Amino acid sequence: MELPEDPSLERNFKGHRDTVTSVDFNPNMKQIASGSMDSCVMVWNMKPQMRAYRFVGHKDAVMSVEFSPSGHLLASASRDKTVRLWVPSVKGESTVFKAHTGTVRSVSFSSDGQSMVTASDDKTVKVWTVHRQKFLFSLNQHINWVRCAKFSPDGRLIVSASDDKTIKLWDKTSRECTHSFCEHGGFVNFVDFHPSGTCVAAAATDNTVKVWDIRMNKLIQHYQVHSGAVNALSFHPSGNYLVTSSNDSTLKILDLLEGRLLYTLHGHQGAATSVRFSREGQFFASGGSDEQIMVWKTNFDSSTYSDVLRHKKRDVFTSGADNASSAPLQPPYPAREELIASPDPPGPQPANRPKSQADDFNMRNIASTLEHIVGQLDILTQTVGILEQRLSLTEDKLRECMERQEKRPGAAT
Repeated sequence: MELPEDPSLERNFKGHRDTVTSVDFNPNMKQIASGSMDSCVMVWNMKPQMRAYRFVGHKDAVMSVEFSPSGHLLASASRDKTVRLWVPSVKGESTVFKAHTGTVRSVSFSSDGQSMVTASDDKTVKVWTVHRQKFLFSLNQHINWVRCAKFSPDGRLIVSASDDKTIKLWDKTSRECTHSFCEHGGFVNFVDFHPSGTCVAAAATDNTVKVWDIRMNKLIQHYQVHSGAVNALSFHPSGNYLVTSSNDSTLKILDLLEGRLLYTLHGHQGAATSVRFSREGQFFASGGSDEQIMVWKTNFDSSTYSDVLRHKKRDVFTSGADNASSAPLQPPYPAREELIASPDPPGPQPANRPKSQADDFNMRNIASTLEHIVGQLDILTQTVGILEQRLSLTEDKLRECMERQEKRPGAAT
C-alpha cells in the first residue's frame, strides 16, 4: 500500500499589512477569510487567477472572522467594539452593530446558522440572533477579559475562555454556568469543542494544550509540545486530530487517539497566530505575525488512520519538547473502533442469521485491539533493533580502546 504523505504547503497569500489574527474557510471551499491587526477583513479566492477582496469598515484591529455554516455570511469581530456581518462578494456589503463595551475577541456561529456568540474584554459572553443581529442574553460570571467563546456542535452548550484563567461551560437554555475548569497555569487564548461534543480543548499562554471530558469534567489529555504560547487550535472533522499554532512559529498536528505528536510544520517567520481546518478536513489554513496566510493540504486525511500510524511509528517519542504526555482517548470518550472504522458499508450477511450491531462492534473492537497490539510490537521490535545497534557500537568502541592500549609503548604483553 502506498504510504500517506505528510501535510504539504499548497499556497500562501500576502496582502495584509499587519499580523493575521484569524482565518476560516468558506464551506464551499472557494474562499478563505482572514482578519488582521491592520483593521481589514480579506477574502481570498482558492482559484489562483481570481483576485482577493479587501473589506474595509472596522476602525481598529479585526480579532476574529468566521463564515456562517451556509457560507453566505462572514462575521468579523473587532477592537472597535463592533461585529460586522459581510456578504462575501465583490461589493463586500456589511451590517454593523455595537456588540460590547470593550474589544470583541471572538465571534462564532451556531451549527444551524441561527445564532452567534461573541466574547469580549468587557468580561461578558453574548448571544445574538443572526437575523437582524438581535441581542438575546449575556453570560456574566468571568472576572477578566474573555478571549474566546464557541457553541457545542448540538448548540445546547457554550464554552468560554478567559484571562481569569478559567474555562466555563454554559447551558444555553438555562443560561447557567454548569462547570469551570481551572487547571491552566496561564491565560487561555482559544477553546473549542471536539466534533463529538464530548470534549473541549484549550490553547494557553503556558505553552500547553489541554483536553477535558465535559461529561465527567475531567482532564484527559495534556500536551507540552510547544516552546511558546499556543494561540489557536482546530479539530479535524473526524475528531482524530488536533492542529495547533504557537508563538514558537510552528504548527503541530496531534494524534488524539494515541495521545501524541504526529507532525511539526515550519512555515511562518515569527508567531503562528491562527489555524483552522476546512469543514471536510482536506485542508487547513494558518496565519501569522509575518502577515501571511498559508494553506496546507492535510494529505493524511485520504488515508486510513492505521496507515498514518504505521507511517509515523518511527517518530514515536522524539526528543525534547516534542513529547506529548497524554493518554489515548479511550471510552467513554468517542470509541476507538468507531473513530477508526472503515466507512465502507458492511457486506451481505448470511441469510440464516442477521449480523447484529453488537457483533459488528465486537469484531471491530477485536480488529482494533489486534491492530494496536501489532503497532506496539512494531515499536518493541524497533526498540530492540536500536538497542542492538547501540550494543554493537559499544563493543566496537571497546575493541578499539583495547587495540590502542595494546599498541601503546610499555603496554603489558
